[in-house]
Amino acid sequence: MSSFTDTKTIRQRARTEIQDGAVTPDYQLDKDEAIKILNGALATEIVCVLRYRFHYFMASGIYKEGAAAEFLQHSNEEQQHADLLAERITQLGGKPDLNPAHLTAAAHAEYVEGTSLEDMLREDLVAERIAIQTYREMIAYFGEKDSTTRRLIETILAVEEEHATDIADLLFTTNPQAAAA
Repeated sequence: MSSFTDTKTIRQRARTEIQDGAVTPDYQLDKDEAIKILNGALATEIVCVLRYRFHYFMASGIYKEGAAAEFLQHSNEEQQHADLLAERITQLGGKPDLNPAHLTAAAHAEYVEGTSLEDMLREDLVAERIAIQTYREMIAYFGEKDSTTRRLIETILAVEEEHATDIADLLFTTNPQAAAA
């Protein structure tokens, strides 16, 4: 006996549930909860875009050029992550929450400016570590029940881990003792 739904049933559902877009009846998660989780990740990415962009403009000192270039690259990559998350939210039938009044409350990472290049790097590393742990938990949540979202989060996680390594290296460069603390 086949474990596949018969073709006639699939065709009928596709026609009668067309308003559900990409979400088919076999979606195994609570769609509203999945959208809420993704909106939290979206808020985190946007807060990180803004923090990195601020750090790009405010970097100063002997390591300014290298750090500023890294901040700008990370800001741009965080924006790409935000765009991917917003797209996935809409694919699930949700609405990306881009309301500025909601972003800092929904974000996992904080918006901390820092007063020196070392402070900025430290705050960015803290934010990356928060993102890494959060994304790992999201991967476990989505698992095999939503493999499309899981793969998206895995892709973002790999970049966040690279960001953490870059920032840790810069922190060590600017102050080897502080990086070890």
